[in-house]
Amino acid sequence: MRGITPSLLFLWLMLSMLSCGGNRDKTAPQHHLPDTLTVGTLYSPTGFFILKGDTMGYDYDRICDFAKSHDIALRFKVARSMDDLIKMLKKHSVDVLACEIPVTAEYKSRVLHCGAVNETYQVLVQHSGTSMIYDVTQLIGCDVYVEKGSKYESRLRNLDNEVGGGILIHTVEGEKALPTELIQSVSKRKIPFTIVDSDIARMNLLYYDSINIQLRVGFAQHSSWAVSKRDKWLADSINAWAASSNAKEYSKQMLKHYFEMNRGPKPDSVKVDTPAVTPPGGISPYDHVLKQYANEIGWDWRLLAAIAFSESGFDPNATSWMGARGLMQVMPKTARSFGVNENDLSNPEVSIRVASKILKELDGIMRGRTGPQDRIKFVLAAYNAGSGHVTDAIALARKYELDPRVWDENVEQAMLWKMDPEYYNDSVCSNGYCRGTEPVDYVVKVLNCYENYKKNHKR
Repeated sequence: MRGITPSLLFLWLMLSMLSCGGNRDKTAPQHHLPDTLTVGTLYSPTGFFILKGDTMGYDYDRICDFAKSHDIALRFKVARSMDDLIKMLKKHSVDVLACEIPVTAEYKSRVLHCGAVNETYQVLVQHSGTSMIYDVTQLIGCDVYVEKGSKYESRLRNLDNEVGGGILIHTVEGEKALPTELIQSVSKRKIPFTIVDSDIARMNLLYYDSINIQLRVGFAQHSSWAVSKRDKWLADSINAWAASSNAKEYSKQMLKHYFEMNRGPKPDSVKVDTPAVTPPGGISPYDHVLKQYANEIGWDWRLLAAIAFSESGFDPNATSWMGARGLMQVMPKTARSFGVNENDLSNPEVSIRVASKILKELDGIMRGRTGPQDRIKFVLAAYNAGSGHVTDAIALARKYELDPRVWDENVEQAMLWKMDPEYYNDSVCSNGYCRGTEPVDYVVKVLNCYENYKKNHKR
């Protein structure tokens, strides 16, 4: 370096550093989120489902929050099974799997997990009371019911070995073996115990306050979203979003919304405090409005009143966990489709007016699909769950040789099948999971109420 002045040496060093930096920038891959991200998912009771025409779910809302924070659009593709979902990712037809992919050696070899890790575990579902079980060893000599051939049966048999035997294991097949059905049976004291995953148990706890789900009977199971192994840059972006304080707070709100928020007051136990006065011999303070709009659509106003009572207990300020509002529990999105501001749904006249339009539309949809004697049952089920789920049930009834034009014991039965993955993932279904017991029970409740009103109130 003899003969090189300090100033020339400094210049040479700077040029060398710039040259190295320039080479590094040229070779480093640059990735940017696309304008539209294609999301692969599965229908499920908690992560992604359709209710009254609105898409919702814990995973759905969170991926929408990710997209909103990055100002990008989303396109969803729903697979029929986990294997199909992984194949979609491998074929590059989706960018991210926004549903719960188990964090196991099998899936780690196929995908790159990303985002928040969720933890679930199997729990014992038992009736609340003084004779509850607090330790798995107390299950010796007890009757426990689980689905035949399921992971729950496998865990229960392992648990039986761990405690030295003596658990009385009963396996159930068919629709009665669904976790929701077994939980309902526990709540009604038809069976003493069952075992389900904690997320399913938490969701059902919102419907049955008579059950207890505190006792864990299995090890923690972890799951998260996933991307292709070639897309580490996308995983990094999702991880950064999931670690942000805003995303954590939003996820906490969604957990509360889907797993802790009560599914709404039961109308037959609601006490309505309203300045309006029920007319002598009337049903509600809104009889004159119910009569007006029932007449416009050719319905008996007492049937419209039965719907109002079943929906809100005649409370104009009622709001459900899913966001339905007002006397007739109209979804905000549906209200907007009829040109009504969602903030006006607490006005009884507005709520009844929109509901009458919805019922008229549903009646038109069901008119060509059902017999005249049963059409009202189809319309009521569609008002409760959405017309898509009812048309799915009609398709299932037709495929499995039930009468698709008859509700009782036919489409009603197919509606219950939509709680079972085997059926809601069937190729004839377009709307996925539905808690079928709700529209089935709703039809019975409204019509029983209507019969009571007919006996005691003039048309």
